[in-house]
Amino acid sequence: MIWDDHQSRCIGEFAFRSDVRAVKLAKDYIVIVLERKIYVYNFTDLKLLYQIDTLSNPKGLCCLSHHSNTSVLACPGVHQGHVRVEHFGLKMTKTIPAHDSHISSMALTMDGLLLATASSKGTLIRIFNTMDGTRLQEVRRGLDKAEIYSIALSPNVQWLAVSSDKGTVHIFSLRVRVAGEDASNEQRTLEGPRMDHQNSSSSIDPFIQTNIGSNASSSLSFMRGILPKYFSSEWSFAQFHLPEVTRYIVAFGAQNTVMMVGLDGSFYRCSFDQVNGGQMLQKEYFRFLKSDSPPFRTSAT
Repeated sequence: MIWDDHQSRCIGEFAFRSDVRAVKLAKDYIVIVLERKIYVYNFTDLKLLYQIDTLSNPKGLCCLSHHSNTSVLACPGVHQGHVRVEHFGLKMTKTIPAHDSHISSMALTMDGLLLATASSKGTLIRIFNTMDGTRLQEVRRGLDKAEIYSIALSPNVQWLAVSSDKGTVHIFSLRVRVAGEDASNEQRTLEGPRMDHQNSSSSIDPFIQTNIGSNASSSLSFMRGILPKYFSSEWSFAQFHLPEVTRYIVAFGAQNTVMMVGLDGSFYRCSFDQVNGGQMLQKEYFRFLKSDSPPFRTSAT
């Protein structure tokens, strides 16, 4: 049901033959996710614009860009481990073979130019250019299999946060950026009528950051290609430990802060050192839902 809070009434209703797994809203679109199909409707008149077939998607995975000048959607493809990216403004579809296993979590940057994904193994997070599908970076959460609950990309595209059932939130330093001094101007160039599809991938370039810290790596990384791959992996830059009793989603706040919200009503706001990394410092804790058990506290409280 589409509710107009200004008019205090329902202005539209959609009915489906299978369970709705997720609903997403953007400035111009209403996106409804079923287990094997995604419907995209025009927000203005509620007319159906697109139908997208997916592999079985019980989690309702789907993410949208939220920049005023972009219209990008990412969702599971029709093959295991693949992600389908729709650039509606460019009328362009890109399929990215992101992982060998099923996709478990994904996130887009605000402008939709970068995509971060994790598989059901939960050990690696990969960052892709959504224009040409190029893999730009790969970071490692850990060695043991884990369920990734949430992935977040910072608005300035310098950091990536991941939460999982292991109870640790990991922060990674990104080595990718959107070229040009302003992302909105860049996207207007990308989606303008004179767009050159052959050269569109040049809008995103890898670079080595000098103003912030770098991800940790093994002391044996110099033996890259000889030892197993995880010895040369990029490990997290900063961490924060949470109780493993509930799911947490993560989001970036102002400056170098990260917020974590649990399904039990718990809320954390932490900060991390942008140069040295390490353990994050807890700034705030709230419990919005009452419970018989005392709230979890960390040593930083």
